Amino acid sequence: MLTLIFIILMFSVFGRLFGLAFKLTWGFAKICLLLIFFPAILIGIAIIGFIYISIFFLIIGGIMSLIAGVSR
Repeated sequence: MLTLIFIILMFSVFGRLFGLAFKLTWGFAKICLLLIFFPAILIGIAIIGFIYISIFFLIIGGIMSLIAGVSR
């Protein structure tokens, strides 16, 4: 009986830790994408010569950030 209670509580604790780790990893991934990769991709597109495409992506990103900032 104690073994069953121990197993249930162990899955409860490690399940919550797994959920917390998933949320933390997702947060780090969003930060990396927004602060490192998105500007690097835009700069790369502009350097290659597709300035109109990079401006379009920059406008879409700006609109999305304005909408996300208002909803919070």
